[in-house]
Amino acid sequence: MALLLVIALFAGLDRWKHGERSAFFTLRNLHAISVQASPVAVAALGMTVIIIAGGIDLSAGTALALSATVLAWCLREGAAPALAIAAGIGTGALSGLINGSLIAGLRVIPFIVTLGTMRIYLGVAKLASSEMTIQVPLAQIPVWLSNHGLVTSQPKPAWLIPNVLPNFASGVWLAFALAAALALVLRYTIFGRYVFALGSNESTARLCGINVWLMKVAVYTLGGLFVGIAGLYQFSRLSVGNPTSGSGMELSIIAAVVIGGGSLNGGRGSVLGTLAGAAMTETIRSGCSQMGWGNPYQDIALGGIIIVAVTFDQIRQRGLRS
Repeated sequence: MALLLVIALFAGLDRWKHGERSAFFTLRNLHAISVQASPVAVAALGMTVIIIAGGIDLSAGTALALSATVLAWCLREGAAPALAIAAGIGTGALSGLINGSLIAGLRVIPFIVTLGTMRIYLGVAKLASSEMTIQVPLAQIPVWLSNHGLVTSQPKPAWLIPNVLPNFASGVWLAFALAAALALVLRYTIFGRYVFALGSNESTARLCGINVWLMKVAVYTLGGLFVGIAGLYQFSRLSVGNPTSGSGMELSIIAAVVIGGGSLNGGRGSVLGTLAGAAMTETIRSGCSQMGWGNPYQDIALGGIIIVAVTFDQIRQRGLRS
């Protein structure tokens, strides 16, 4: 409902300001918003699992950039595309495994651990790229990754049946497929039940026989896997390996989950809510751009929405406790 309200608000403002030249409520703009939201949405799916389990991952942005950088490095060095892609995704999963192992093994709060690994992954990415952007020969890049393949707003040729499904980029449909798979896992598997139990009350989960250490490692590794996949989107968008390209993205990723109803106290969150949260952040950016409002206004609007979302969450929590 909040997403529909934001869409209606900007559609009305754009129509009022530009009249017949309004471009916000158009299929072209929908394509643009969808491809811009896809990388954040994919990484936010992994963050959803982490936040439901009562954790947080501040290293998601730099780990995403590290994954894209490793992918670019492998392609530049002549590795087979399949091996390079596996290395990029594997790097994301490894970063999550490290986060989970440190959090569970050291028994340090996730905020502190991932704050540290955020800088570590940034440093590793800079070392891997020799503190330079990695340029990849076009001949080494797979066709579906080149020329913004995953995140193009106008795929050519159309790869879906005309007039049946919208001709969104393949990356948009991949994000939906990943979301559907994760939703099924969270709803219908024992792992999904354990994730919610861990976030609701860790002590009770331990008393019920759940291996809390193993669950934390598994949750962060899964989150890292989604970050690694988002790294593919980042590389497709840039066609280079930029070690600093993910700095700040963790805020958008976390914001998508929080705006979508995920509780920073753990125990609550949903895949559909996260997708709506990611779409809302990009809709606000697009609407502000259509209205000619600069980045400062976009940041103010997003920051205000995050505060409102967290405030309502805290009010709900207090109501449940009382």
